[in-house]
Amino acid sequence: MYRICLVEDEKNLNSLIKSYLEREGYEVISFYTGEDAYDYIGEAVHLWILDIMLGDSISGYDIIKKIREKENEVPVIFTSARDQDLDKIIGLELGSDDYITKPYSPKELVLRVNRIIKRVYNSDLSFIHYEKYDIDLTKRIVLAKNKEINLTTLEFDLLVMFLSNKNKSFSREEILKNIWGDDYFGSDRVVDDLVRRIRKKLPNLNINTIYGYGYRLT
Repeated sequence: MYRICLVEDEKNLNSLIKSYLEREGYEVISFYTGEDAYDYIGEAVHLWILDIMLGDSISGYDIIKKIREKENEVPVIFTSARDQDLDKIIGLELGSDDYITKPYSPKELVLRVNRIIKRVYNSDLSFIHYEKYDIDLTKRIVLAKNKEINLTTLEFDLLVMFLSNKNKSFSREEILKNIWGDDYFGSDRVVDDLVRRIRKKLPNLNINTIYGYGYRLT
């Protein structure tokens, strides 16, 4: 799942764009101030969407300068209410990949995001990055800092189920059906044991226990 950082101080627009991007399958981290976004730079991000003029002392230009100090390749899209050639030129000189003028259609922004993601990452949908883990869905392997972590078939299937449904709550019965199939007959406590094993092997996997119900990955 590709992670996008959205920096937009207009809260309604921020919420709208976030919902459009999430419907496309992206993980979106929203920021309303340049200061908060500035502090996040250095984390694993696949694309930034930066409003140039923010409500605090840190602008989109300040943010991209720091991004480029740490990461030259991550793509950046600038947004601005000012349709001025100078803004576009400065943005390009600082290393932005695209520029879109407000007001814009959320669908147009999503199309631009999709195009850049496809170009930069070759739309490799068989690959998922989560926290410090790289998951190859085709080869069914998990890497942490290029070191392979051995998972059983059931453990890998559970991992993929959670990663494909982040923030969704699953009951033990639903997990049994998804991982073991309809033909399984036995205690749902095998789910707890499987979760315990995968937590031990992947300690950075944020699986939350919903007591009396099941589990959720955040």
